Amino acid sequence: MTVFESLNETTDKATDTAERYLKTSKDYFVLKVFQQLTLTLSFLTKFAVIGVLITLAFIFMAVAGAMAIGEKLDNLPLGYLIVGFIFLILSLIVYFFRNRINSKIISSVGDKFFDE
Repeated sequence: MTVFESLNETTDKATDTAERYLKTSKDYFVLKVFQQLTLTLSFLTKFAVIGVLITLAFIFMAVAGAMAIGEKLDNLPLGYLIVGFIFLILSLIVYFFRNRINSKIISSVGDKFFDE
């Protein structure tokens, strides 16, 4: 066996190894994307269903609370106004803490996305 044949054989082995590595890396990347996609889709679906149900519950509780407050004060519109102001105050609190909420969401999603 000559030096050129040995060099050619080594080059062929290196090429085969590189091709296997690239194929395996591609397969891993496809699986990783599939995993992240299914996790995201699952999270969004659960979030939407739970969000809709909680929103409906809050609407019914707000209306019931407004009616109860209005009956206690003998002024139904005033009960609705009070509940409206409560929601306005809660909205302002959430607005002022929005950066903290964003950072919590980013770190939570980042931990799941970059789980290596």
